[in-house]
Amino acid sequence: MSTIAAETISGSCSISSKALFRRILLPIDGSELSYRAFTMGLELASNFGAEAVVMHVVPPFNAIAYMTEFLAATELRYSQHAVQSASRYLDKAKALAKDVQVQCEYHFMFGEHPHEAILGAADEHHCDLIVMATHGWHGLNRLVLGSETQKVLARSHVPVLVCR
Repeated sequence: MSTIAAETISGSCSISSKALFRRILLPIDGSELSYRAFTMGLELASNFGAEAVVMHVVPPFNAIAYMTEFLAATELRYSQHAVQSASRYLDKAKALAKDVQVQCEYHFMFGEHPHEAILGAADEHHCDLIVMATHGWHGLNRLVLGSETQKVLARSHVPVLVCR
């Protein structure tokens, strides 16, 4: 739990930012909403002098195995395309971070449950805040996956800032 030291001097409040956030996890999924949350997270990192850890979770290829050779080729193409997409998303994040001069690490990983990957990354990288969007992509993926943000909120041991 973070502590905020505040002193009132002549009616103003001074807050020491050193104890607040040192590493902020910024998950992105490529949607515009996730980039808006990312931008807000960068602004927080800049204001607090924190580092950012940027991540993208790539869902694994899922299919019913009935024609092994066909599926193997399809899975390979999917993986190649997913890595290219992840690289594009992270490159866009790098450009945005460079503009505000926030030190960032960039990661992508394959994971069937994005909320678990996000929570694992928060622990692994010793993040003390997660900043993410209320939701990402829409349509069937959203119906099948449910709200990853809700799952992060329910299970996170660190504060989560949810952005619209």
